[in-house]
Amino acid sequence: MFEGPFDLLLFFIERDELDIHDIPIFRITTEFVGYLQQLEQLNIEVASDFILTAATLMRIKAKMLLPRVEKDEEGNEIDPREELVQHLLEYKKYKSAVPSLSEMEDQRMAQESRGNIHHELQQIANANHFEYELQDLSLYKIMRVFEKVMVRFEEEQNRPKHTVIQYPYTIEEQRDVILRMVLARNRVAFSKLIEEFPDKIGMIFNFLAILDMLQLNQIGVEVGEGFNDFIITEAEGQATQVTQLLVAE
Repeated sequence: MFEGPFDLLLFFIERDELDIHDIPIFRITTEFVGYLQQLEQLNIEVASDFILTAATLMRIKAKMLLPRVEKDEEGNEIDPREELVQHLLEYKKYKSAVPSLSEMEDQRMAQESRGNIHHELQQIANANHFEYELQDLSLYKIMRVFEKVMVRFEEEQNRPKHTVIQYPYTIEEQRDVILRMVLARNRVAFSKLIEEFPDKIGMIFNFLAILDMLQLNQIGVEVGEGFNDFIITEAEGQATQVTQLLVAE
């Protein structure tokens, strides 16, 4: 249905009549990732540009969750969504030109092609003696052409390539895992999560899930014992609600 990831994002924005300059990144990211998961359930291969855009949305979401604010050289606060908004505005501008170009294409296709075009091209070829070019070839010219081809091939081989790795984690799944651990034990140390998910990617997803749940007021955090450790607790007034949600699932 969609020509690219920006087409999908514009669909969400226009459907819900959102302000493109003030995108609710949490809501858009959830819907975008949900759409990709539906494609995977239908065994439809997801294009790499959709996966890259999903990763970009998650990065912006993570930046907005963190308390640290980036500033430019003049001391103004930098909105993590600014680059995404500029790309969307550019895409929207070019997309608006598509109907006009399609109309011009239809008008051109409706015109009758010249019937003698092949005959005229043959006359031009005969007048310039193109068939004699092969007689002027030399070993030096062939080697020069071969050298250019090899240089171009080398440039293509050295061009940066992007490899997308799909990790066995999602923020939604880790959020459910942490909630279940907190409800079962009342208090869970972050170091315990590291023991359960010792790889680097698992720790990153768990930390982002904790930030997400803090923003949604689903958990609380207390200073723990030891270096860089903290305790995850049930949020006040949220324990009953979370328990009902997990039981329903």
